[in-house]
Amino acid sequence: MDTVHRMNEPSTSSDPTPASGFRSVSTWWRALAILLLLVLLIGWAASASMFEQLKAQISHLQSRLVEVPQVRQIAVLQDDDQLPAMLVTYDPKRGALLLQRLNEVREGREDSMQLWALVGGAPPRSLGVITSKYQTLELPVSEAALENVSQLAISAENKGGVAAGASPSLPYLFKGWWVKKTI
Repeated sequence: MDTVHRMNEPSTSSDPTPASGFRSVSTWWRALAILLLLVLLIGWAASASMFEQLKAQISHLQSRLVEVPQVRQIAVLQDDDQLPAMLVTYDPKRGALLLQRLNEVREGREDSMQLWALVGGAPPRSLGVITSKYQTLELPVSEAALENVSQLAISAENKGGVAAGASPSLPYLFKGWWVKKTI
């Protein structure tokens, strides 16, 4: 009977493990685990947010890149002293020549500047009359009108320019090579 009584008595051994088999965890360790879990969740949320922002920025920049004109053709027209007078680029998306004045030469009240396409030995073709006196302007021109052009030139003509199909009546003020750049 003595042995039966000992089995039901509480254990007096120095074993810290309770009879159920689980160890108790300090509240400090639990708090630290919860804190680390929160830090991990906040870090994951921040990185996911930054990743989404980066994707949005890349998408925005790609859409802006599509809108930027791709300059494929350019000319710097020079005066008689070989000084730059006009920068001409072609924007195929708009179908227009973009002209930028590089000097202070302007048309008179009774004059117009007319832009010409020069193709080898063929007669010059008018690309249009420059109607704006601003520093930069846009002149609508089809890409086909610039086919095989080797040089561009500008002449001063009577107000409104010369008649369609006619050649310039005065010598060229500015002239330059029409260069097709590689992309």
